[in-house]
Amino acid sequence: MLLLLYFRLLTGLKEIKLHGRKTVSSQADAVNPLGYEKEGKLLVGFAIPCIISMLVTSLYNIVDQIFIGQGVGLLGNAATNIAFPLSIACTAIALLLGIGSATNFSLQLGAGNEKRSAEYAGNGLCLMALFGTVLMAVTLLFLTPMLKFFGATPDVFPYAEAYTRITALGFPFLIMNTGMSKLILADGSPRYSMMSMLIGALINTALDPLFIFGLDMGMTGAALATILGQIASFCISMRYLFHFKSVPFSWGCFTIDGDRTRKIFSYGASACFNQIAMAVVQIVLNNTLAHYGALSIYGSDIPLACAGIISKVNMIFMSFVIGISQGVQPIIGFNYGAALYRRVKKSYLLALAVATGLSLAAFACFQLFPRQIISIFGTGSEMYYQFSERYFRIYMFLTLINGIQPVTSNFFNSIGKARLGVFMSLTRQILFLLPLIVIFPLFMGIDGVMYAGPIADGAAAIVCGLFTVRELRELTRLQQKTEKTN
Repeated sequence: MLLLLYFRLLTGLKEIKLHGRKTVSSQADAVNPLGYEKEGKLLVGFAIPCIISMLVTSLYNIVDQIFIGQGVGLLGNAATNIAFPLSIACTAIALLLGIGSATNFSLQLGAGNEKRSAEYAGNGLCLMALFGTVLMAVTLLFLTPMLKFFGATPDVFPYAEAYTRITALGFPFLIMNTGMSKLILADGSPRYSMMSMLIGALINTALDPLFIFGLDMGMTGAALATILGQIASFCISMRYLFHFKSVPFSWGCFTIDGDRTRKIFSYGASACFNQIAMAVVQIVLNNTLAHYGALSIYGSDIPLACAGIISKVNMIFMSFVIGISQGVQPIIGFNYGAALYRRVKKSYLLALAVATGLSLAAFACFQLFPRQIISIFGTGSEMYYQFSERYFRIYMFLTLINGIQPVTSNFFNSIGKARLGVFMSLTRQILFLLPLIVIFPLFMGIDGVMYAGPIADGAAAIVCGLFTVRELRELTRLQQKTEKTN
């Protein structure tokens, strides 16, 4: 049961009417730095903790993969790849409810509606607890058919089952903690959000070698280390309920209301669908690699293991990009709600520039050091390294433009245009990548999977760019209209 305490309202926002819409008063702008602080300073303050939080989420999988690769071997690495869609499902639910709640929280706070902000936060927390419990139960009940559907071969299945049966117990804690971190961020406490995630990752990292090597527990040990870290992070995040700064809570906030739930789903849908798309693509990719790998010189298990490792490495890069897109969310949401359109535009362009710079750095690493990166996760045959290097260099060739789609998707979500946000989130994974990884191998064999990646990346970037140019022009028009009215 969720804990609840009453807080004293630390900041006050006055609601005024400006030509038929609510906006913040000058007093609110003076109180809340989101309305007046330099955009670059705000982005650094909010994005860095978000990046670290996303990295920590990735590290749960990366650390397990490294220790499993060293302690269990190739089949263990393949098993974590098979279980990966469930991890993505947890993240999808957490972002649906966490970002959906946080976006509504920020928009209402920017408009001066503290009571409604608190109601969205409480509604979101209740949904996180409910969805986490349901996912855990469904996974445990249907674990065997799930893993086979995800592409587990007979050799890999026992390892995947041992790992997933335990990690499923941590799903409620993972979803609650990840979702709450977005609300903590929107409340203006990015460092606390970061620390809750970081401490759990450190616990996981410390326990992995102890359980896997010291106690010789193999996949079971890796799974136990993971859920213990998640429980620790959850407890730290729950403590923040005693320290919410921006809004007062009452028991009535912690209810599930149909209208609020619909709006939470609406604004969180783009981030959620992006994760669901990743899970769907991962499942199809696993089955495609196993099928066409068996017809190639590599066999089934080498492509499964290599693709799993490369997906996890790519998650590290995407943690930076998604962290930036999530860090800018409260900045854009608050200022859009306050009708400060110039700040909205500047914040988005700044986030996009930083994400693109990081994408260029990742591109250089993937092209220059693929063998060195893959070696971190254990050793293999020369055939193993040959496939890994080709997969890295071809599949990740257009990494340099991969910052555009996540930042743009969250931008539309943050300004309340949820449908466009959802569409942007689906461009790369569903509209382009999924069909290509099915069609290309028909003509190119397993190489078709590799070439599907950069083509999908390029197409998604073009589509996002076209919609963004139009929206930026609209923001300029709204800003000019507001200035004339004032």
